[in-house]
Amino acid sequence: MKEKVLNTIKKYNLIESGDKLVLGVSGGPDSISMLNILNDIRNDKNLHMEFDIIVAHINHMIREEAKDDEEFVENFCKKIGVPFYAKSIDVQKIANNNKIGTEEAGRNARYEFFDEILEKTNSNKIAIAHNKNDKVETMIMNMLRGSGIAGLKGIEPIKNNKYIRPLIECERFEIEQYCKENNIDARIDRTNFENIYTRNKVRNVVIPYIKQEFNPNIIQTMDRLSELVKEEDEYLENTVKNIYKELIIEEKEKEFVMDLKGFNKQEKVIKSRLLLYTILRLLGSTNGIEKIHIEDVIKLCENNIGNKYLTPNKNIKILIKTNKIYFINQKLG
Repeated sequence: MKEKVLNTIKKYNLIESGDKLVLGVSGGPDSISMLNILNDIRNDKNLHMEFDIIVAHINHMIREEAKDDEEFVENFCKKIGVPFYAKSIDVQKIANNNKIGTEEAGRNARYEFFDEILEKTNSNKIAIAHNKNDKVETMIMNMLRGSGIAGLKGIEPIKNNKYIRPLIECERFEIEQYCKENNIDARIDRTNFENIYTRNKVRNVVIPYIKQEFNPNIIQTMDRLSELVKEEDEYLENTVKNIYKELIIEEKEKEFVMDLKGFNKQEKVIKSRLLLYTILRLLGSTNGIEKIHIEDVIKLCENNIGNKYLTPNKNIKILIKTNKIYFINQKLG
C-alpha cells in the first residue's frame, strides 16, 4: 500500500520537498494508516523526499470513547516522534446553535482547527485520509442531490494546492488489510454503523445492495466514471477560459465588462460556465449562485433589452447596457 500511496503522490504532485503537512488524524484505520505510511515515506532515505508532518486531532465530544481516541493518537505520535495537537469542541452544541447537521458542524470544526494548526506551525498543506470508497460515496450523494457534472468528480486528490488526499486511490479493504499486516489496532467509530446519516446509509445500505444485485465492482466502475468526468470537465473549463479572453472587454476591481453579442453566440453549456467563471473571477466565489439564477441571466442576455439588470445575490449585479454585459461587484460599496 505504501507503493500505491507513493504513486498517487507522484501522479498528482501532492508532496514536494520542503513541504510541511498537517495530518488530520482521528485514530480510525484510514487516518492512522495515512500517518504511518507518510512517516515511513519521509524516513525512507532511498526516496529522497524531505517533508515534515504534524498531527491535528479533534475531539467532537459526541462519543464516550472520544477521549480514548485522543489518547491513542497522542501515544501513536509519541512512539513515532511526530508533533501532536488536539482540541475538544462541542460539535452537537455548535450544530444546535447554528441550526445545521452534526456532520456539517463536525466538518467545519475540523477544517477550522486544521487551518489554525497550519498557521501556528507554518505548514503549507493539510492531508486528509479520504479513500476511494469515500470518493464513490460522495459521488452517489451528489447524484441524489441532483448535482451537476462537477459533483460526479467526487473527492479530488488535491484542492487549492492545499488539501491533499494521499489515500484517494486506495480502497477501504486495502486500508483494513494494511492495519492488520502492520499490527495497528486502529480505533473504530461506532457511529459509522448507525444509519442516521446520509453517508452511512449510502455506505452501509446502498453500495452493498448495488454490489449484491447489480455490479460487484461498483467502486471501480464509479471511480472510472469520475476520471472521465474530470477529463471532460477540465476540457470544458479550458475552453471557457479561452472564450472568456476573447469576450472580456474590461476587468476593473469593481466591474467586469463582456461583449454581449459574442456571449449570445455561445452554446448554452458554455454560457452557463462563462457566467460562473466571470462571477468567480470578480467575487472570488460563486456561493449562492444557483442554476435558476444562471438561466435567468442567459434569458436577460438573449432578450437584449438595454438597462435591464438582475441581482442573483446581494454581492453581484448583472446589467445589460449598450451591447455589453456589466458584472458589478456590490460588496465593494
